[in-house]
Order: sequence, then C-alpha cells, then structure tokens
Amino acid sequence: MRAKISYAVTAAVLVVYFVLVGSRGVLLIETGTPLTVTFGVAVLILPVIGVWFLWKNTQFVRKANRLAAELDAESGLPVDELKRTPSGRIDRDSADEVFARRKAETEDAPDDWRSWFRLAVAYHDARDTPRARRAMQRAIALHDAAHAAGTTEATGTARAGSAPDADGDGRHAEAA
Repeated sequence: MRAKISYAVTAAVLVVYFVLVGSRGVLLIETGTPLTVTFGVAVLILPVIGVWFLWKNTQFVRKANRLAAELDAESGLPVDELKRTPSGRIDRDSADEVFARRKAETEDAPDDWRSWFRLAVAYHDARDTPRARRAMQRAIALHDAAHAAGTTEATGTARAGSAPDADGDGRHAEAA
C-alpha cells in the first residue's frame, strides 16, 4: 500500500510540474517574438514527453499488478524464500540461487507468462531493474496474447532465440 501511495503522490507532483512548465511555455508563446515563440514551443515539448512517460509507466504498473492479482488467485506468486542480512538486505548468494531456479523454469516454459513474471521478480530481487522490467513486459505480452486467443493458459508465441535473461546475454545483475 505504501508503494501505491508513493506512486500516486509522485504522479500528482509531476502533473503539477507539467502544468506549471506548460503555462510558462504558453506565456512565452503569447509574448509573440520569434525567439520566445521558439522557446515556448520547446518548453511545451517537455510536459508532453513527461505526460507520455507517466502514462506508459502507469499502464505498465497496472498491467503488472493485474498479473500479480491473477497469479495470487491461482496461488502462483513466488514465495519470498530469500535470506537476508541483519540489516534486511537480500543476501546475494540467496538471490543468485533463486534466480537460477527461475531462469531454468522459464527456459522449460518460455511461452508461460507465469514463469516470466516469476523471473521478473527474481531479477528485481537481484537488483537488475532493466531486465526485471523487460521480463515483466514479456510476461504481460504473453498474458495478453493468451487472453486474446481466448484461453487462460499461456499460448503466446516466443520470439525465436528469446532467452530468459530478457536480452539474450545470459547474465544477471548480482545483488549487492
């Protein structure tokens, strides 16, 4: 719940910022000189990009949460079996061990969105956010393809040569 509140507050602050920046862009355009109009248009581009980025991230989070809820209903969410340091950080060897299992699971079922979801969690635990995001995007795509085909099982088509590390280099980040 704390993460949802933090995300909502951050999104609200960004929207206020976009409105303020956008209003400054409009003021520059209203000045009417060629230089201020040029700067005004340039300033207006920033909130447009920001709104697009915020929208895409919000959609990603909503879709990932939908998958998590579906997995939870199936009792398929990954269990937190990671060892932690006294300070509460995830133990690196423990994260590597879980990652290896999740990677093998995904290699055995590359078209199953559930295994990609669990792999994304393992990447996240290993502090490899870019690969975690790509693995979650893969899970979302497979889930959407399965439901578009009218099934509850994952029947999406994996791209040729897709690797469970989500970018094909066979590595994952080590948890520090």
